[in-house]
Parts: sequence; C-alpha cells; structure tokens
Amino acid sequence: METILQFLSTNGGEMLYKTWEHLYISVIAALLGILVAVPLGIFLTRFPKGAGFVMGVLGVIQTFPSFAILAFFIPLLGVGKTPAIIALFFYSVLPILRNTYTGVSGVKKSLLEAGRGMGMTGWERIRYVEVPLAIPVIMAGIRLSTVYLIGWATLASFIGGGGLGDYIFSGLNLYQAEYIIAGAIPVTVLALLTDLVLGKIENWVTPKGMKKMKEAA
Repeated sequence: METILQFLSTNGGEMLYKTWEHLYISVIAALLGILVAVPLGIFLTRFPKGAGFVMGVLGVIQTFPSFAILAFFIPLLGVGKTPAIIALFFYSVLPILRNTYTGVSGVKKSLLEAGRGMGMTGWERIRYVEVPLAIPVIMAGIRLSTVYLIGWATLASFIGGGGLGDYIFSGLNLYQAEYIIAGAIPVTVLALLTDLVLGKIENWVTPKGMKKMKEAA
C-alpha cells in the first residue's frame, strides 16, 4: 500500500494525462462506431436479406485477435493514436449495429402504418417513430460497446497510442505491481463511470411513455 501511495504522489500528473488519453481513444472510437452503425442498422431494416451478410462479415472481423487488427493498420497508418482508434472502431460497430437493427425491426407495424396514415414521410417515420421507440435497445448496444472499448483500449500502448495500458504493460515487463494497479484500477473506474453516464443519457432520451411502460413492467 505504501508503495502504491508513493507511486501516486510521484506520478499523479502523468496518471491523469494517461487517463485522459485512454478516455479520448475509447470515446472517439465509440463515436465513430455510433456514426456508422446506427444509420447502417436503420438502413439494413429496409433490406433484411443483406443484414445477415453484413453482420456475418462484422462478426468474422470481431473474431480476429486484437493484436492482429492493430498490427494490420501499422503499415497503413503508422503508430500512435490513429491506428488504435481505427482498430477499436471496428470492434465497436457490431454490438451497436445489431442492437439498432433489432430495436428498429421490433417497432410494431401498426405504429408505422399510423404514421403513414398521418402523412409522415419515410424519414419522418424514422425520426419520430422508429428511432425513439428503439432508443433503449440502441443505447444498450452503445453502452456495451463503449465499456468493452475502454477495456480493449489498453492494447493501444503496444503501438504507441498511449493510455493506461502503458502502466499495465510496464508493470508486467518490470514485475512491479504498483504499475499494474495504477493502470487497471482507473480502467475499471472509467468503465463503470461511463456505463453510469450512458445510463443517464439513455434515461434522458427515452420517450416518457416508454419510461412509464418500463416502470409498470
């Protein structure tokens, strides 16, 4: 315990910077995943025959070892944060895409017909009917993906991406537990806090009627 406190007093400033680096890599990758996966998931609900193929391809990509994905981008993008973010982006897409597709596909056809009867265009039905009703399922995918990314972002240190993985792998190489603890505990705290914040956002964007239905259930 004394060694850990001494480490924190000596490296507190650097630790804060690496925590910010770690969060930056994870959040940017998650945002890219959201920007791609949510529209693609909605698009695939219009072409369900292609949905299985797209998700199958992404599922295969997710089976690739993380190190292999990172190594693949080094010749193309070099080392640093950019290849780390791109590699993590590929891992973020599938959970968000799958949940978006499931959530939007699960909207009752009668509600869509009602919207059509009110003169809504296809875009208006997506914006005012399908996405609001699918929000809880979509947000569940975003939460799952983001929490996973925070854990996977420790691998960014292998290609010079920085973050808390630097401490973890330095501790493993030097056989110093304080380095491992200094990296592992903040990663866990970041994951828990991020899940909490995203839970609050989910509650904020979920339509009031759906909140009442969840409470009644």
